[in-house]
Amino acid sequence: MATIGEEIKWALDKGKDAGILSVDLRLLIRKNENLPSQMDVFLRKNEEMKHVDLFHLQVERLIKGEPVEQILGECEFLNHRLEITQDVLIPRSETEELVALISEHVSKYFDPRNYLVCVDIGTGSGAIAIALKTLFPNWLMTATDISKPALEVAKRNIAREHLSIQTKEGDALEPIIQSNMAVDILVSNPPYVMSKEEAQESVNLYEPAKALYFDINDNVYEKVFRNVNKVKKGSMFMAFEIDPKLKDYLVSLMKKHLSRYEYSFYEDMNGFTRFLLVYLYE
Repeated sequence: MATIGEEIKWALDKGKDAGILSVDLRLLIRKNENLPSQMDVFLRKNEEMKHVDLFHLQVERLIKGEPVEQILGECEFLNHRLEITQDVLIPRSETEELVALISEHVSKYFDPRNYLVCVDIGTGSGAIAIALKTLFPNWLMTATDISKPALEVAKRNIAREHLSIQTKEGDALEPIIQSNMAVDILVSNPPYVMSKEEAQESVNLYEPAKALYFDINDNVYEKVFRNVNKVKKGSMFMAFEIDPKLKDYLVSLMKKHLSRYEYSFYEDMNGFTRFLLVYLYE
């Protein structure tokens, strides 16, 4: 039988033209071989691989472009290991940045130690809600999604983390309005990719289109800004992940629907305008 190191070399040679990454191979081997960490893959490279056939099947899936997170059925998000299916987007590093940005700025407007009502619109896997609830355990967190299958994934992730987070099915603010909730903080990473041509082929093939693509006639940003006063009882802090091309559109939406507010756009680590923070005064 081949060693772990030999199998990694075989996979890199076989998947060279497909651009297979060694980090993806390590993630697969760590789970297949039940190793504590990726470091153990290096340390045990001379040991026999126990699940060679499974690894070969997974490498074939990588070569076809399937994301490693879908193959594993899980991903890492800010120290949380989350279940991932084709019903939800794979959380990206930019969304981790969004959580960090919220944690950095929320104290300008609220005492984050208080029992603040926070809603995550379009929660998908539940990544943002789980991360924020972990950082701010006193927050009264609700996660919503229009997709029932996505919400079921979120529920399982929330249960696995042993967190108290409500879930509600519905479009944008509808389930929040129907529940007569008064919201302090709203966060959303809604569909914002402008076209299929802008997304990688693997994204188009393996992730849900409804959670990806922006529709100027039917989008979460417009629905939130149009209806936000129905859930706002005092001041309110909102944070969104965005496409850089939406900047002017979002400014026009705020001018149309909001009053007494301030906003700022922020860049991600790659230098793209990726986040919008909005504060609504009482």
